Formats: sequence, C-alpha cells, structure tokens
Amino acid sequence: MYTIQGIIRKSMNNTTTQFDKLGYVANNLANIGTKGYKSVRFEQMLQEDGYLTGAIRTDYQKGSITTTGNTFDIAINGEGFVPVTSKTGQVSYTRDGSFKVGKDGYLMTNDDWLIGAGIQIPTNSYKISIKENGDVVSHDAVDAPEKLLGKIPLVQFKNPEGLTQGENNKSNPTAESGEAILIKDHNYIAQGAVELSNTNIYGSVSDMLRLNASMLASMRMMKVVDDMYNKSINIRQ
Repeated sequence: MYTIQGIIRKSMNNTTTQFDKLGYVANNLANIGTKGYKSVRFEQMLQEDGYLTGAIRTDYQKGSITTTGNTFDIAINGEGFVPVTSKTGQVSYTRDGSFKVGKDGYLMTNDDWLIGAGIQIPTNSYKISIKENGDVVSHDAVDAPEKLLGKIPLVQFKNPEGLTQGENNKSNPTAESGEAILIKDHNYIAQGAVELSNTNIYGSVSDMLRLNASMLASMRMMKVVDDMYNKSINIRQ
C-alpha cells in the first residue's frame, strides 16, 4: 500500500526517467546529419516496485552510404572502426570517413586527428586511390605504376556496445568493450563516399511524440495527487 508521498515520489522518478529518454531521442535527431553517427537508445524497464529505470545502449548497425566524389572520403561498408590519434597522443576510433589532407600533408579527420599510423600524401601526385582493403596509393602520371603510401587500418571490438562515446563522434574502449582487434584481409572501404547516421528519423519522431504525451500525463497526475495531498493537510488542520 502506497502513501500519497510514495505516489508523488514514484511519479517524479518515472517522469525524470522518461525525460532522460527524451533527451537521448532528441540527441539522435540532432545528429541525423552527422556522418557515421550511431544512435543511442535508452531502454526503459519497469521494476517490481513500479519504479522505472533504464539502460543506455548504442546501436552500431551500419548506416546508409552516400557518394560524395571527394578523393579522401571513405565509407566503411561493414563492421569496424578507423583508429585516429590526437595531437596529444590520445587514440580513439571513428566511422566518420570525412577525411582531408592536413597542413603537413598527412591524412587526417576534419578535426585534425591523424589517421592510423600516419599516411603522408605527396603534393605532386597525379591521382590518389584508396583501395577496398585500405591501401592508399599514388600515381605520378596516367600510366605510372602505383606507389603505396600507407594503409587505413580497421579494427573491431568483441563488444562494441561497451564503447563509450567521446567528442566529435568518436568512440573510446573500456574493459567491457575489450581491446581493439585489427581486421585483416577485408574489403570494407569505399573511396569517395561516407556513411550516414543510422538514426531512424521516423521511429525517433514517433518516440518523441509518445514520450512527450506520456510525460504530460504523468505531470498532470502529479498535480492531481499534489492537490489531494494539500487538501488532506488542510483538513487535518
């Protein structure tokens, strides 16, 4: 049997949990245009005592691939992440293949993280090709033999849902995700394309509308219970 205070406390907890879920849904919608973004879902669970709780899960399913025509853009047409290194030496992992050539001629992310072990692009190349296995090669002329400049590595994790989300659409390993494992002999890389966000816009909008209606109903209920509580206090006085 619940007291009025208990009903108010439970309603506040459940409304707060729904508000947290709404925040994740809104964040997914805000990143609909972020290359390689992986949507985050908040799984609500109703406990035996009537309290809502939740767990955060990241959906690592592949998003749609679109052609850009940009030489240094890549899309990962399969599983895996590209390891990238910051200027301070921090290593993170990304599926955002919007790459560029930095001021020192190295292949980098748009926010200046180094790709792999470092791939320097010569300024006098006639053509740069990125093969499906990640090899980056240059051609000095139309009929000139190709020169291997380096390789864009791909790694995977035993439990990718254990990764934590870092800044600028990067992921960081944890004890739960395990260490990065190099993917050998793959053909997952597509040059001149990028992977889009895997956010389901229709499902996210539907979730937002449903959560908004549920939160309004919960708040109305809290208002009714609060009014009853105030009236009961006045009667006792």
